[in-house]
Amino acid sequence: MIACLTAVLLAVAAPAAWAQTPSPLQEWQYESGVVLANLFEPNLPKWRVIAGPSAQLQPLYDGARSYHLEAGPLIDVRYRNIFFVSVGEGLGVDLLRGTHFRAGASLGYDLGRSVSEDSTHLRGLGDIAPAPVAKLYSSVVLARKFPAVLRVDVRQFIGGADGMVGDLQAYMPLPGSSRTFVMFAGPAITFANHRYLQKEFGVTAAQAAASGYPSFDARAGQNAEGVGFSATWFVTPTWLINVEGALNRLLGSAGDSPIIERRTQRVVTLAVGYMW
Repeated sequence: MIACLTAVLLAVAAPAAWAQTPSPLQEWQYESGVVLANLFEPNLPKWRVIAGPSAQLQPLYDGARSYHLEAGPLIDVRYRNIFFVSVGEGLGVDLLRGTHFRAGASLGYDLGRSVSEDSTHLRGLGDIAPAPVAKLYSSVVLARKFPAVLRVDVRQFIGGADGMVGDLQAYMPLPGSSRTFVMFAGPAITFANHRYLQKEFGVTAAQAAASGYPSFDARAGQNAEGVGFSATWFVTPTWLINVEGALNRLLGSAGDSPIIERRTQRVVTLAVGYMW
């Protein structure tokens, strides 16, 4: 297991996804393996760059029944696991780091939600504008012999959904991994404040009149739980294929909202990356 971890930490891929928050994937999937580098491979290359094409199958919006396929880039640039620019993690820096942990801040981007994505079910609810998202995060590895990772993050929307979201998560390498094929998996719980949930899942009196949905006031608290899976195949020392999958279930006010068509959401991504 230690040998395969060393291999993956030299070339772990960011998932194939546009920067969307809350992510259709689990937040830990955007960093899977990065924190383990501080423990197993302290002498990483100064720069590491991974780039390539990707595609993602995901719901049209949180709670939608219909899905769509979206193409996008896989981009992950890191300087000594300190500074990074990533499609998944955004632009950020590890402010604190050690052999067993990383903690820092990043700035990402939320794509928002447009009525035109599903005019039948979103009519009268209005658009949610795209917006920057500031994030604080922290990950810790439990032990070298048991490399499970615990992770927490808090995200603040700057406009758009204009609220706060947080995650409690865990993941670890799976048995069966090797030097050329590495797998991670783990669960997640997501919480959100009233402002965010009302914007995403609530229905105001004006929206009720325009859409036909009943008025709905969302409550702050836990709004989702899920599990994620990540697999990376190193076809050659420089070429890799990354597959990500996640299953989420909307809970609380998010699951009770009248605009929700389906509580359980599934996401699958595929990327081909070149590393140098």
